[in-house]
Amino acid sequence: MLMQRKNNCMLKKKMSSTLTMKSDSQIVVIVLLQLFLSCLLSCQYLPLTNARQLVAKQADGSLNFLVVGDWGRKGHYNQSKVAYQMGRIGKDLDVEFIISTGDNFYDDGLTGVADTNFSKSFSQIYTAKSLQKPWYAVLGNHDYRGDVLAQLSPVLKKIDKRWHCERSFTLKYNLSGLPSASASDVGGSAVELFFVDTPPFVNKYWEKPNEHHYDWRGVTPRKKYISHQLQKLDNALRTSNATWKIVIGHHPIRSVGHQGDTRELIQQILPILEQYKVDLYINGHDHCLEHIKSLTSSIQYLTSGGGSKSWRGIDKKANMDGLVKYYDGQGFLSLEISGTHLHATFYDVQGNAIHKLDLSKSAHNF
Repeated sequence: MLMQRKNNCMLKKKMSSTLTMKSDSQIVVIVLLQLFLSCLLSCQYLPLTNARQLVAKQADGSLNFLVVGDWGRKGHYNQSKVAYQMGRIGKDLDVEFIISTGDNFYDDGLTGVADTNFSKSFSQIYTAKSLQKPWYAVLGNHDYRGDVLAQLSPVLKKIDKRWHCERSFTLKYNLSGLPSASASDVGGSAVELFFVDTPPFVNKYWEKPNEHHYDWRGVTPRKKYISHQLQKLDNALRTSNATWKIVIGHHPIRSVGHQGDTRELIQQILPILEQYKVDLYINGHDHCLEHIKSLTSSIQYLTSGGGSKSWRGIDKKANMDGLVKYYDGQGFLSLEISGTHLHATFYDVQGNAIHKLDLSKSAHNF
């Protein structure tokens, strides 16, 4: 009997030890998963060349979409009015998706994935049926002033399935109406969209002391991050066979608005765009609608930063070379792209078409 009690006691200790080991193992697995997800979100080398390939749904194989920037103010400063007109134009064009040029949530981004500003400035504002499409967003400087990983988190996609926010990425659309043979086969009639993370390039955000706090997780060391971004952009453009090449970032390369030209992008990104004959550079940051034509290359600079608060006017020291249109007010941009034609239209807060751009390419160009 004494021997049996000892055996039972030893068995209980062994079971307890086994359970403890399993519990510890589970904790380790959970911790490792959390670290892995955190790494994915903060990783400084997010893909620019691993493009998602999609097929335009229009019967003629064309691609239609809207662009809006600098909008997230819970409906204030005419954000709701701009959203209404976007819904109307989006329905008329049967748009495929919407692009956000950054500064998605004011004044200081999101505080976390549970921040109600996400719903109050996005889900509850862009409610039109035509806007229930993917939203592809880049980060602006105001977004970096909050919890930047929150905007990149897949948790937000569970709250609103439209939300797609990454640091840098590429979308490829086949305009022929038929899918290409492979992800790398995007020759012929195609459009390629290159999204670039521009805030880390701007020197003033890194100055110390600084009146604002910036969440640079996933960006430091800065020099290495920027070098990698430039290399990826160069590689992506160099290997692209698309008919239309469009680069999107938050900061302008050229602008006559309050923010003006971005010197760091002129020095580091513009030479790459010129080398590979990019057609459009689209940005926000300046709270206006603007079209500048390059005098030295094929690039057209389009600013769509009128999603809410505007009225800052033209900078007195602005470089006016190539200015085609400047509108100091709220609005957004639409693009209609086919194999041989690109049509861009700026709309004001009343939904009036206030400026148009038409580009053409003959068949031998691609």
